[in-house]
Amino acid sequence: MQVAIVSTDMINVDEHFGRAERFLIYKIDGASPMFLDIRVVAAFSDGDKSHEFNSYKFEAISSKLTDCDRLYCNRIGARPAAELKKLGIEPVIYVGPIAKITL
Repeated sequence: MQVAIVSTDMINVDEHFGRAERFLIYKIDGASPMFLDIRVVAAFSDGDKSHEFNSYKFEAISSKLTDCDRLYCNRIGARPAAELKKLGIEPVIYVGPIAKITL
């Protein structure tokens, strides 16, 4: 399974989906995740909690995640989570070490 992970330190899942400026791509199929790639994006959120859903920003981000089955982050808004699910990407709320992510 291939997953996208939101991390500021490349060690822990520790960031909100909307603030992500990069996604770490890992393959998970056994004992420990195997790093594959870094995908750089423009952050979805502009910091304003009342911002409307921006379909253009979301498309720019989601187009880089289409080969992923899951997305691990510490928070995600209801609308982005629903839109990811429509694309077949399951958002997972998780806080902790990337190394401890298992199937």
